[in-house]
Amino acid sequence: MALIAEAVTTGYRPGTPVLTGVDLRVAPGEIMGITGDSGAGKTTLARTLAGLLAPTAGRVTVGGRSPRDARGEIAMVFQNPRAATNPNFTLADIITEPTKIRRTPPPDLAALTAAVGLTPDLLDRRPHALSDGQLQRACVARALAQSPRYLILDEPTAMLDAATTATLVHLLKSRSRDFATLFITHDQPLLEAICTTITIVADGSLTPH
Repeated sequence: MALIAEAVTTGYRPGTPVLTGVDLRVAPGEIMGITGDSGAGKTTLARTLAGLLAPTAGRVTVGGRSPRDARGEIAMVFQNPRAATNPNFTLADIITEPTKIRRTPPPDLAALTAAVGLTPDLLDRRPHALSDGQLQRACVARALAQSPRYLILDEPTAMLDAATTATLVHLLKSRSRDFATLFITHDQPLLEAICTTITIVADGSLTPH
């Protein structure tokens, strides 16, 4: 089952769409790269596919269901980790938050933190005591802790150094069969290194690269 957008028009103000008539299909095991200029609508697309923004026309289906009905199967990593985390939570709280909310089995914290390049001594720290890069890696771990079928990453490496980016690329490639992945970034070489397909967002529409 795939993550599918059919003739989707979406935006934030009535009568002023950001994207128009968008068709997209991301299948299990696929890593689709999304790129385009700043302001082209990449984040708007991500939020719409994740069910955080309702399309004004067309529809999004997730394994045949609406994003709202399949919310537990979609995980998203946002561009700004500080805006996406509770400043009062410890790193361990941040990573395990979704499983506590859904009352699902807790993740293997040791394995997850190691997979994203974090050390165990950071688990008791709160966001103010972490770098942006460390916090973003925790957000990636939080997404993976949900065992998603669909993973959406919006500029996930913007705050990571080259070595940590390489770790993330290896992690996603090694686990690519576990979920369908939408990877948004301006980094063209990174897209070419990790993605099976690449799509460009421009002028309110999508074009295969």
